[in-house]
Amino acid sequence: MSGRLRFWSTAVVIGVTSLALGACGTSRVRSQGTLSTPSAVAATSPAASPSTGAPTSPAATPTTAAPTKTAAPAKALTCDQIKWAEVGSKTISYNGYHDSIPLGGGLFSGEDGSVVTLQKPCGIGDLTGDGAKDAVGVIMLTTGGTGQFYTLVVWKNVSHKPDFWALADIGDRNPVLSVSVSDLITTVQYCTRTDDQPMAVLNLTRTATYKLSGHSFKEVGHTDVTGECHPS
Repeated sequence: MSGRLRFWSTAVVIGVTSLALGACGTSRVRSQGTLSTPSAVAATSPAASPSTGAPTSPAATPTTAAPTKTAAPAKALTCDQIKWAEVGSKTISYNGYHDSIPLGGGLFSGEDGSVVTLQKPCGIGDLTGDGAKDAVGVIMLTTGGTGQFYTLVVWKNVSHKPDFWALADIGDRNPVLSVSVSDLITTVQYCTRTDDQPMAVLNLTRTATYKLSGHSFKEVGHTDVTGECHPS
């Protein structure tokens, strides 16, 4: 009887021990399943910046700026256009006219017998620096006598239309040979005379330069060449 009891006690002890060992092993396996290993942490954590340790942001996608549209240059005036332009205005009087007069294809006849004729010389170029090419023409006024009064006329380019802008008188019986515009300067070559000659004589060729300032068109200098001058 004592031998059976001892055997049974031994069996019970062994069983309890086995149960305890099994529970311990299960606990260990569960603990290992919930703890993160260093390698797992490294695999799941975002990359750190070498200097700050902060996560590195992904590189920004480069963007391409839209091309800048360049405005088309303004269309230049032409010498044909000024044949139909106007001369003078309510604020800038021409020959006593207190309003504009139409050239009407190159010729205007007033009720008082005055005749205004557009001359052939014409210059096209930018006079104001705005990139739009303006026009400088020449008109001649006759009043029934021997006088022939020449005047330079500036038409500003406004939306590709000639807008009367300024005047500059050249004088009596001084026919213009040529007009050109470059670098905001207008160069005019015309025939005239020395002070000791009568009005009918043209013994001087003058090359004068003009500059536009607001509505003022003034001579800024000239050179003279003595010798018989022949208007074309």
